[in-house]
Amino acid sequence: MAGTLATMFMERVKARPELVMQYSKDGDGRFRPTTYAELLEHVATFAAGLLELGLRRGERIGLIADNRREWLISDLAIIGLGAADVPRGCDATDQELAYILSWSECAMAIVENDRQLAKLIAGKREMPLLTTIVSFDPPSEGAVAEAKAAGVAVTDFEAVYARGRARRSARPGEYEAEAAKGEASDVATVIYTSGTTGEPKGVMLSHRNFMHQVEVLPEIIDLKPGQIWLSVLPVWHSFERIVQYAIIGVHNSIAYSKPIGAVMLPDFQAIRPHWMASVPRIWESVKDGVYKSIRQAGGAKKALFGFFVATGESFAYFKNMMLGRLPDFGNRSRILDAAVAAVPLILLAPLRGLGELLVFKKIKTKLGGRFKAGISGGGAMPASVDIFFDTIGVQILEGYGLTETAPVIGLRPQRKPVMGTVGPAIRGTEFRIVDEAGADLGRCRKGVVHVRGPQVMLGYYKKPELTAKVLSDDGWLNTGDLGMLTRQGFLKLTGRAKDTIVLRGGENVEPLPIEQRICDSAYVKQAVVLGQDQRFLATLIVPDQDAVVAWAKDNNVPIVDYEALLAQPEVRELFDYEIGQAVNQKTGFKSFERIFRFELLPEPFEVGRELSAKQEIKRHVVAELYKQRIARMFRD
Repeated sequence: MAGTLATMFMERVKARPELVMQYSKDGDGRFRPTTYAELLEHVATFAAGLLELGLRRGERIGLIADNRREWLISDLAIIGLGAADVPRGCDATDQELAYILSWSECAMAIVENDRQLAKLIAGKREMPLLTTIVSFDPPSEGAVAEAKAAGVAVTDFEAVYARGRARRSARPGEYEAEAAKGEASDVATVIYTSGTTGEPKGVMLSHRNFMHQVEVLPEIIDLKPGQIWLSVLPVWHSFERIVQYAIIGVHNSIAYSKPIGAVMLPDFQAIRPHWMASVPRIWESVKDGVYKSIRQAGGAKKALFGFFVATGESFAYFKNMMLGRLPDFGNRSRILDAAVAAVPLILLAPLRGLGELLVFKKIKTKLGGRFKAGISGGGAMPASVDIFFDTIGVQILEGYGLTETAPVIGLRPQRKPVMGTVGPAIRGTEFRIVDEAGADLGRCRKGVVHVRGPQVMLGYYKKPELTAKVLSDDGWLNTGDLGMLTRQGFLKLTGRAKDTIVLRGGENVEPLPIEQRICDSAYVKQAVVLGQDQRFLATLIVPDQDAVVAWAKDNNVPIVDYEALLAQPEVRELFDYEIGQAVNQKTGFKSFERIFRFELLPEPFEVGRELSAKQEIKRHVVAELYKQRIARMFRD
C-alpha cells in the first residue's frame, strides 16, 4: 500500500485507468463522467499551474469551496506537491476565514466564486501574508479590481490550468516525481473546528491518518470496483474527505449532488448509486418525505402502509434478536433470544414478504434500485430513523468519529450490524471507557470514550497546550463523548461530556459564545444552549429575578408569584425578543446557531448541582435534571 494519498491515487490510476472516478453535472444538469486517467491528468496539470504561482512543499493553502469536481482536483494537486490545504465551506464568515488563513499563514487561497473572494478581501488586513487567490469561477472585473487595490493578485482555475499545461509539456512527470517525495507523516490538511469562539482549533491530519482508514474500511463494508457513491455532504469536512479517499482506494466513483430532496432524489434515479454517506438529518428527511407522501394519499393506502410498517418493525426486531444484533450489556442470552424470536418470526414472515412486495420495494426503487447501504455519521442517528430503515430493508451503517480522528474510529459492520451501536473500533484502533479520574471502567459501564489509533491527529496547529489537554503522551485521545461498550466490544454512545454540540445535520456548534451573548441581556442570569442530535438549538434560561420583576411592574404585567410571572405571555415575548436580538447573523452567528425555543427556570443553578466548584456548567447534569423541559422544547 502506498504511503501517501497522492501515491495511492497514482497506483489506482495505473491499475484501472479506464474506470470512472467522478460524475459531475454539466450546464444542463446531466452527469458527465471523468475517468481515473483523466482525473490524474487534470490533477497533475493544475499542480503544475500552482507551481507556476509559487506554491512550495510544506506550505499551507486555503481551499474555500463546496462540492464540485474542481475541489478534489485541487486537493490532490496540493497534497501531491507536499503542501497542505486549509479547507472551509462557503458558509464560513469573513471573520472565520480571516482567522483561519491568518493563523495558518496562507500566502495563497483557492475560492469558489466572487462571494468567497469578497470575504477574503474584506479580511485582508488580518491576512498580511495572503497575496494570491485562485477562483474556480471566473472572477468579475470588479472583484479583480478590489483585490488588486487590497494587494492581492486574482486569477481563475482555467488560467492556472493553462499555465500548468505549458509547464507540464515542458516538464512531464513533475507532479508524479513531487508526489513520490511525500512521507506518510506529512501534514495533508489542517481542518479547523467549527464554532464562533473567535479562535477555532486547526486539526493537523497526516497522510497516515487518512491512509489507515483507506486500508481498513473495505474490511467493514463490501466495496466493489465501479460502484458509485452519491456525494451530498460538505466536501471539505473530514467525513466526506475520507469517503472520497476510500472511493479512490477501491476504484469506486463519486457523483456530486446536494442534500435537498428536490435535487437528491432525482439524482438517485439518474445515477443509481450503490452507496451514500450522510448525516442523520438527511436520512430523517427521506423518512419524513415517505410519511408525508403517505399522509397526502390518505385512505386505504395510509392504513395499509401503517399496518405493514408496524408488522415489519416487529419482524425486524425479532430477526435482530435471533441473529444477535441487539446490544448486549450483560443481560442477554443468545440461546434464550433465539428461542423467544423463533415463533414470532415464523408468524410474521408472510406479512413481511407481502409488505416488501406492496410497500417497501416501491420505496427502495426511489433510491435507484441498486442501493447497498448508507453510511451515517456526524451525529447520533435517532432511534426512530434507524428502526424505520431497518424495517423497510434499507441498511444504514452508523459510524463514529471526530475531526481529530480523520474521522472514522468505529463503524457498524455491514455483515453483522448491531442496532443502536456505532460498531466496534476499526482494526488497529482501541476504545476504552474511563471515569472522571481516568480509570478504565471496562465493558458494560458508562463513562468517557477515549480512543487510540493511527488515525488520531498530529495535534492542533500552533496550539500545543490545547493538544496536551485532549491527547496523552501514550496516544489516547479524550473524545469528550460518553458511551459504553457491549460485552462484544461494540460502542453505544450515550451523550457528550464536552461542550461542542453536533446538530442532526452535522453542524458543529460551540455553545459558550452563544450563552455569553444571551447573558449580556439585563434580564438573563444564566443560560445553557442545547441541541445535541437535534434539528435546531434551544436554551434553558435562568432569568435575573429582580430585573424581570421590575420590568413587569413598569409594564403593568400582573404578578401573583414569580413562577407564574415567568409563564405570562408578555414575559415570554420579552425573552423571545432578547434572544433574537442577541443571536443573529448581524451579531456574528450563523443561521443554524439561532435559538428556536427556550424554557425559563425559576430557580438559579447551584454549585454542587448544576455548577462545578469552578462555577462551570455541568452540561450532562443539566441534561438529566431538566430532561422533561428539554424534551418539551424539542417536541415536534
